Formats: sequence, structure tokens, C-alpha cells
Amino acid sequence: MNRDSLIQERKENSITRIFKAVFPNTTNHYDTLFGGTALHMMDEASFICATRFSRKKVVTVSTNKIDFGKAIPQGSLVELVAQVEKVGNTSCMVRVDIFMEDMYEDGREKVVTGEFTFVAIDDYKKPVSIL
Repeated sequence: MNRDSLIQERKENSITRIFKAVFPNTTNHYDTLFGGTALHMMDEASFICATRFSRKKVVTVSTNKIDFGKAIPQGSLVELVAQVEKVGNTSCMVRVDIFMEDMYEDGREKVVTGEFTFVAIDDYKKPVSIL
């Protein structure tokens, strides 16, 4: 299998979906999800995705362009969808979208998007090939 085919197959197989409920302990005084909590959930989803893609130890090295399009109220359900967008020699960039839906109504909308870059490392914390 050539590198491009391997990358495409791994991208498809590493798409990660996590569902959460927005409970009061994760909200601010406006009864909406803390931005920091959203970032924490996004970093976790992107870490899982990058690990599933590479099957190696990875560390977050940067975040880029986190767009909070709409506040997420307490009592909402959220789905985080993480997928590898770009692959380098030792790194990959994972996009995470957060979709929000009301618990008791149909429909959902994308409300937050962000990018996270990971580097694969060895036991000595030195960069290694991501594949």
C-alpha cells in the first residue's frame, strides 16, 4: 500500500465521535458551557483521533483558530467530531467540530470549530515519523 492510500485509510478509520451532556458543573454564570471546558473536550477528542491515526505516542503542540460560533446552553447535548485533516512527516493536524442539539427537539448545528496539531514522539520525547 502506498503512503497516500495508507494515509487515506487511516484518516477514515480514525474519525472520532464523542457525545456529552452539558451539565451545571460545566457551565458559567450565564448557564452556558465554559469556553475552557469546550477546549478541554476538543483537545481530548483530537488526541484520541491523532492516536488512532498514528497508533503512536502523540503530544499537542499547537491549537489554531478556535471559533466559538454560538454559546452552548446547559441541558444541551454536544457531539465532538475529530478528524485528521493534514499529515506531515512527524505531525498531523486534527479538526474538531462541536455540534449542539437540544435534548428534546430534533436537529443540530455546528457551533464550535478548532484545529489541533500533534507530533508523534518516542520514549525519549523526540519526534518520530507519524506513520
